[in-house]
Amino acid sequence: MHDPVMALNGARFEGFVTISEQPVRGMISLRADLTNSKIAKLVKKQTGCEMPEQGGAEFGEEAAVFWMSPDEALILCDYSDAPRRALALREELGDIHSLITVVSDARTSFRIEGAQWRDVLAKLTPADIAPDHFAPGMLRRSRIAQTAAAFWTEEEESAELICFRSVAQYVFELLKTSAKPGSELNVF
Repeated sequence: MHDPVMALNGARFEGFVTISEQPVRGMISLRADLTNSKIAKLVKKQTGCEMPEQGGAEFGEEAAVFWMSPDEALILCDYSDAPRRALALREELGDIHSLITVVSDARTSFRIEGAQWRDVLAKLTPADIAPDHFAPGMLRRSRIAQTAAAFWTEEEESAELICFRSVAQYVFELLKTSAKPGSELNVF
């Protein structure tokens, strides 16, 4: 296995919130019937997390599982653990129709930290991120400007976002511009 390299070498911006590229993570795309109880049990065994409900995110000590679509879950884990977890899922699923792919090197992630993180995302996405529609434990798969992204919140004061690595610089610049002091929306 190669040593992981961050897309932007740990880029960070201090505005009215802090934008920071996160360390490289293991990411596994699981395409299957997410309502299948055997699949849910295997995901729990491999991650310690329940299969999330639609639009949901489940967090464990060593992994997280996100509902991405009716037939796709994304598993986050330690980078070096992703191949092993993916292989274990493949072997245990046997002949159950599924596709398991390690996508760690195709994506990057950013943390938006601070009380006004919603102001940053509200400028960039059509998704409703008001607190009564987007609370901790929820995930949205949408876009940031014209770029595909998914974002979630695990706690009240921050959110995380993943995007394709090929657009990491573009997304970082969007987030920085949106977080410039003096551009707060103050609507949340």
